Amino acid sequence: MTDDSMISSRRRRQIEAIILILLLIASLVGIFINDYSPADGYGYWIMTVFVFAFFSIILGWLKSRQSSEDFVSVLREQALHWFCSLLVVGGASLVLKPENNSGLIILLILSLATVLDGLRVGWRFSVVGIFLGISAVIPTYTDHFFWVELVIVAAIITLTIIWSFWLRKNN
Repeated sequence: MTDDSMISSRRRRQIEAIILILLLIASLVGIFINDYSPADGYGYWIMTVFVFAFFSIILGWLKSRQSSEDFVSVLREQALHWFCSLLVVGGASLVLKPENNSGLIILLILSLATVLDGLRVGWRFSVVGIFLGISAVIPTYTDHFFWVELVIVAAIITLTIIWSFWLRKNN
């Protein structure tokens, strides 16, 4: 393994942290849109499945570059995982109507898909999935859920940045 052909562990962690932050911000945007207009939130969450799949494939590629795993098999697994997730989202959209707050159901499906894919591509991806699951449940308990979720995202991002600096300092 040469430095030319492999991505350093440190660089991979940085990319994973950036993707974590981007996905959390995209999730907050979706939560805000879903609160404002459930029909628009439905469309946003469907689009977000593709965004999550894209970043998941990038993380899978990074992981395959760092190990001896074949990227074609990683891509096949990722494509199948996210295609099946999209099929479940499509099934949910047939059963539910977009105006009936089905965005939260799609959010739960996306949460499960993200947590499970995080087992394959990295724990940070699972953190985003857990956040999505919590975000789908919080609105049933409070009307001011966006602010609660904003605080959770701020805490996750802060801990990610602190963790990154701690790892850099100790390596």
